[in-house]
Amino acid sequence: MRVLFNEEMKQIADDLDTMAAAVKAAIDGAGKALLDNDIDAAQSVIDGDLKIDGLEASIIDQCVQMLAKQSPVATDLRIVVSTLRIASTFERMGDLARHIAETARRAYPDSAVNPAIRDLFEKMQDFDSHTAGEIISILQNRDEDRAEKLIVNDNKLDELHTQTFSIINGEDWKGTQQQTIDAVLIARFYERIGDHAVGVARRIVYMVSGFDPSKDPTPLLAGGLDE
Repeated sequence: MRVLFNEEMKQIADDLDTMAAAVKAAIDGAGKALLDNDIDAAQSVIDGDLKIDGLEASIIDQCVQMLAKQSPVATDLRIVVSTLRIASTFERMGDLARHIAETARRAYPDSAVNPAIRDLFEKMQDFDSHTAGEIISILQNRDEDRAEKLIVNDNKLDELHTQTFSIINGEDWKGTQQQTIDAVLIARFYERIGDHAVGVARRIVYMVSGFDPSKDPTPLLAGGLDE
């Protein structure tokens, strides 16, 4: 029975790794669509969202079957439930990347990005792309230390998000009404992608250690867990 459980969990873990890579590709593609005004990249992200949705559905189905057949307890139950949560979060991240790509496609052949905020969007894109890459490695290696660092560094993206709104609300903002709407939405999409990535990192910490940093982040802010 234990051998079967381990084999099924290995398949689910492999699918979750595939999903993480697909989300990273979607984020990168959305950035290329937005910042390079690449209509092909935009369409690729939009079309590829179906793959992410399909992976989520498959992982959920496998986890539900495992809960029904194996009745896992303790650490095994924590892993299965965490996997369900992570898959759902990845699906939301993919949706947000698709929203960015759809915004770029709608504005084409013009750019959806006003020059006044391009630098900030480039930084937000770099942050989310780097974070998505970190999540892939953290998930594969169950690297609790890197997950903790990712959680603590979340405020950097929040600062960029705040700067974007300061520019849009400033007297020097010359963007059109549509550019203003797009800027607000895109900034929010980027910020939410980062928030969801932090959510995944928290869930990995919980999966590995049983500690839930969303309920008490003090040990992280103090420099790590004592375990």
